[in-house]
Amino acid sequence: MEEIIRINNLTKSYGTNTVLKNVSFSLEGGQIIGLLGPNGSGKTSLIKILTGLINDYTGEVLVNGLKPGARTKSMVAYLPEKTYLASWMTADDAIKYIADFYDDFDLPKAMHMLDMFQLPHKQKARTMSKGQQEKLQLILVMCRNAKIYILDEPMGGVDPAARDFILDSIIKNRPEGSTLMMSTHLIHDIEGVLDSIVMIGRGRLLMQDSVSHLTQSGKTVNEVFKEVFASDWQF
Repeated sequence: MEEIIRINNLTKSYGTNTVLKNVSFSLEGGQIIGLLGPNGSGKTSLIKILTGLINDYTGEVLVNGLKPGARTKSMVAYLPEKTYLASWMTADDAIKYIADFYDDFDLPKAMHMLDMFQLPHKQKARTMSKGQQEKLQLILVMCRNAKIYILDEPMGGVDPAARDFILDSIIKNRPEGSTLMMSTHLIHDIEGVLDSIVMIGRGRLLMQDSVSHLTQSGKTVNEVFKEVFASDWQF
């Protein structure tokens, strides 16, 4: 597989608060990648840099060989952690809006997923539950024919009973050969589908490895995560 993401000596600060410190790693395309770390570890800042939403950083960041910007935004489908839907929009409104905005959006597929997720077509976003809003935003992302999908806490507001269904929908609706990066605290729920992981703690890269290599000892990804961060937070 070709390299899809390369990061060299990435540092990002907000005033005197440095949230990413000389982070370097590269990722091959076509994988399902877990971006793992506790709150405040720098995951969301890294995601916003990869998606071109933050550009005041030092170091080198390349997405499909390009610096994040207008050209890479056409390749990357991004699901933010926070709800961004306009309160007046219905589900149909949101889908048609995104369909007009992106040439690679599959409108029939989105309408099918809306029914599959049992979301009302005409309900306004302001009256939806957090879980309903997250499902709708997931549809808007996964119905693009993108090269890279970056999902920030895609199941954070979904009840445990629905997580397997949501994860299965993400995997099945990911185009063949595309790259999927998921940032999540729900490691146990997703580790079975991951190809590789990137662990970040307090702005530093703590571990990058393939899941097959990481679990050779018989430990789960969740167990390794707990061990890594138990030692990280001791100093």
